Amino acid sequence: MFPRDEYDWRIAKAHAAMDAAAVDLLLIDSGELLAWLTGYTVSETMYRAAFLPRHGTPWFVLRELDEAPCREKTWISEIVSFADTADPHEAIAESIQARGFANVRIGADFASYSFSADTAAKLRAHLPQAQLVALPGLSDSLRWIKSMREIAVLTQAAGIADRAMQAIVHSTRAGSSTRVAAATAAATFLLEGADSGETGPIVKASGNHEFLHGSFRSEILQDGDILHVELIPRVGGYGARLMRPIVIGEPTDELRDIAARIVALQDEQIDAMRAGVTAVEVDAIVRQGLLSSGLRPRYDNVTAYTLGLYTRTPRPSDFSRVFLPNADWRLEQGMVFHVYATAARLGFSETVVVTPKGGKRLTATGRRLLSRE
Repeated sequence: MFPRDEYDWRIAKAHAAMDAAAVDLLLIDSGELLAWLTGYTVSETMYRAAFLPRHGTPWFVLRELDEAPCREKTWISEIVSFADTADPHEAIAESIQARGFANVRIGADFASYSFSADTAAKLRAHLPQAQLVALPGLSDSLRWIKSMREIAVLTQAAGIADRAMQAIVHSTRAGSSTRVAAATAAATFLLEGADSGETGPIVKASGNHEFLHGSFRSEILQDGDILHVELIPRVGGYGARLMRPIVIGEPTDELRDIAARIVALQDEQIDAMRAGVTAVEVDAIVRQGLLSSGLRPRYDNVTAYTLGLYTRTPRPSDFSRVFLPNADWRLEQGMVFHVYATAARLGFSETVVVTPKGGKRLTATGRRLLSRE
């Protein structure tokens, strides 16, 4: 998906992290980091990992069945495969021993969903002379700042979200259903080049934020209902996100006013997303704004979270960087976030990249309450 110099930039970032931790070998097993650093990822049906030495040739160890697709995708030429009858951890340990790394410091992200206590115990048993060094969160932090090529792919995904939202608005009316809206989104994703037809929640909205993770079911829409639409198209694994409320029938003046107030606060928040600003400052704009306006009696959920590469993982969202009242970290140029705000059945969100002058929206759908009328 990317030229070799893109991966060279990523390798340099990984080497810098290895130098900081004084490790000789980096074990990579989280799905996203595998894709980001090697160009290939695969589910953990059987444990697999790639290895990046501080000095020497990287290699990949995985199930024999996955060797051919791995060779098609990765820049790594040295691939070790094992049969289904083999012990994956033993095969990995043998590959480490064969390359002279049996007694070195091996860095691993102990917070990776793939690096379980069982995996750690087995590797220690097979490699008693090696020292496993915890690098918690590295699988996420290496990927926080996006390259221009990554932002270009995210922009492509954002465009698919925009076109799918437009298609849903055009086809939604009283008497249609949430299922039709979801089918419209899925079809648009696939026709426009997304990786799959998977959508986010497309449900009747209720409450202030409860609908955000609403369970999908087929419901008939009537005048006055609000259809909450969250779109999550991915291109090459890179996912953009977009939320809009679609009112069935003619919106009331009160709804238009509430929507305008939410959007105004979120616009201010996006404008404030400059490199160097602390996340807590940016978060407070929407959080305190909605609380002080009376639109929300309480606001305990995040107002933004990290976007980027999504693969076959147990988590549908990346909360390694979020906007909360205790988020004292600073925004950096090239970070990308899903920025969202909700109140009174209305939810608005954008895919936003941090720049020196403020946030730049990659999604471009109109910033208003949507309606077919």
